[in-house]
Amino acid sequence: QAQLVESGGGLVQAGGSLRVSCAASGFRIGLYCMGWFRQAPGKEREFVAAMQWSGTNTNYGASVKGRFTISRDITKNTLYLQMNNLKPEDTAVYYCAAARSLMATTEEMYNYWGQGTQVTVSS
Repeated sequence: QAQLVESGGGLVQAGGSLRVSCAASGFRIGLYCMGWFRQAPGKEREFVAAMQWSGTNTNYGASVKGRFTISRDITKNTLYLQMNNLKPEDTAVYYCAAARSLMATTEEMYNYWGQGTQVTVSS
């Protein structure tokens, strides 16, 4: 069965960096569009970044473009999100997800979800 497990979240000061990981099992990430979403308390889940199944194209939410980078390691079957110049508004639970689509940027398009990892940015 398909499983996604996020890790690497934690507490970081504004302006700092953090990399979160998503280990996939039960399927190969190269066969799916892989994405990152985040959700803060009381807010809707927000699209952060996605990578086309082929790895040749990426998309980013406007609020993180230029600061976050999505990447993957096919050998490790793992997805990453490098977060730089973090801001307090980046505080959220970060989720990785997999979609049976060439490119997916909305929550409804994703089929598999991880449990999330908490990222807290202090000012």
